[in-house]
Amino acid sequence: MGALTHASLVEYLLEEAFEVAETIEAGVPAEKDFDVELQGELGDVLLQVVLHARLAEERGAFTFDDVARGLGAKMVRRNPHVFRPDGSLQDSFPATVEEIVQKWDAVKRAERPERQDPFEGIPLALPALARAQKSIDRAARAGVELPAQAPIPETEEELGELLLAVVRAAHANGFDAERALRGAVRKYQQHVPQQHQQS
Repeated sequence: MGALTHASLVEYLLEEAFEVAETIEAGVPAEKDFDVELQGELGDVLLQVVLHARLAEERGAFTFDDVARGLGAKMVRRNPHVFRPDGSLQDSFPATVEEIVQKWDAVKRAERPERQDPFEGIPLALPALARAQKSIDRAARAGVELPAQAPIPETEEELGELLLAVVRAAHANGFDAERALRGAVRKYQQHVPQQHQQS
């Protein structure tokens, strides 16, 4: 195996993250313990973080401790409804999830006032469906125009079956469903009027 680099480790970081998601969503076989399996998968993700931090340390950039300290500071800074500036817990917390999201968004806007595009920061490498969902969530929170909505099934299981049927239809017609959705998301993001992005 060649020398490890941040770039050479990316595929393993993604793979381990997907394995955590699969363990949570699909569960584990009856003969296995869910918590033991989840703990192991989370450890695999943490190993990837440790490896990236070690590579950075070798370059003299930052250490794993710097990563942990930065995360702690960001959580305190971005959650003033939970933490006081010294990191101690507030005496009371917002009553609703909507209030928490509003406070979170307000802090992020204050941190990056130059960021006017609600889609900025959504990773281009996300799978198309995840990118579409993240884009719509951001648009809804920013109060900008949402794409047209199709009739939706009544359950998440039915939605999954519909999505699978759409992919099958795409395959039958020689289309790449992932590429098609990426293109539709890109077109939607470019369509959102600039004046709405600045509101």
